Amino acid sequence: MIHPWLAETWQRLVGLGGRLPHALLFVGPEGLGKRDLADALAARLLCAAPAADGHACGHCVPCQLRLSGNHPDLLPIVPEADAAPESEAGEGSEGGEGGEGGSGKKKSSQIRIEQIRDLQEALSVTGHQSSRRVIVVDPAEAMNAFTANALLKLLEEPPEGCVFLLVSSAPRRLLPTIRSRCQQWSFARPAEDVVAQWLSGPDAPPADLLALTGGMPLAAQRLAKSGADALLRRFVKDIAALPAGDPLKLAGQWESWLKSKEALAAGFGMPQLVEWLQRWVTDLASLRLGGSVRFFPGEDGVIAALAQRTNVAAVTNCYNELARIRRVAQHPLNARLMLEDMLLRYARAVTGTRR
Repeated sequence: MIHPWLAETWQRLVGLGGRLPHALLFVGPEGLGKRDLADALAARLLCAAPAADGHACGHCVPCQLRLSGNHPDLLPIVPEADAAPESEAGEGSEGGEGGEGGSGKKKSSQIRIEQIRDLQEALSVTGHQSSRRVIVVDPAEAMNAFTANALLKLLEEPPEGCVFLLVSSAPRRLLPTIRSRCQQWSFARPAEDVVAQWLSGPDAPPADLLALTGGMPLAAQRLAKSGADALLRRFVKDIAALPAGDPLKLAGQWESWLKSKEALAAGFGMPQLVEWLQRWVTDLASLRLGGSVRFFPGEDGVIAALAQRTNVAAVTNCYNELARIRRVAQHPLNARLMLEDMLLRYARAVTGTRR
């Protein structure tokens, strides 16, 4: 599916025809549909008779194999936690949440080096349906240095007929050598009128969720479907009341909240909670510097009152510390200590005290 804000990019890709490079890197904020674009391009490349608009026909043998999830020349490289169950057709998650395997072991949120080694072995033989093979890596930043270097070898000496499609919301976390081996396609936030038209209708996500995602329509839709609206209301209520409350007490309440059925059902965990607080602090810093509220427009009065109580240095330091915490939020060694740490830092920033 090509979303309206990506239609022009799609036409440019189709127009490349045989001049398509062996490796493309799609970068931009999460929730734009980068993976959908990569999937559509992969489908076109494998299709025996693409339609006039560039899309795969959906009827030929390669298309039928792909739609059933069994095309041997379509090789997705994704973290185990993001892999769709076999019963589901492969729509990309672009940052989906992890889950538990049948053994109860938490699935990995990283692309493992074994996956790249398996890919190397698969590419050492000829393609099954044709000489064309397509590898989709999403998210490309979910690789450690060893895994990335293994992929780099394939990008430097790609097998004949292979096209690599890398998807990333954090390209700075990629090795510079990987970025240099790919043709980069960057995507910005879509125009508000285009998003508004696309989201018109009864299934449109609430405005507060669209704002929270920075205007990213697909991210807002996913949040709405997961029931995140109620979670967001609680977050705003708790954080707005914190300056007069106890950060340590709230940390305990949030620890229980993250383990609740409501949070687990919505896939809401520590990374999302840290991200929401970081965006709250971003709005606070923006107002303090004379800007406007972006992520929490419905709470501009509360944020404005908080901004009057802090200074630029304090709120900037708080933001930087939250950015550090966010990098390890996926696997916190001690969730309670992490919550206490970030809430104490936030409380100091908005009260000017050293509680």
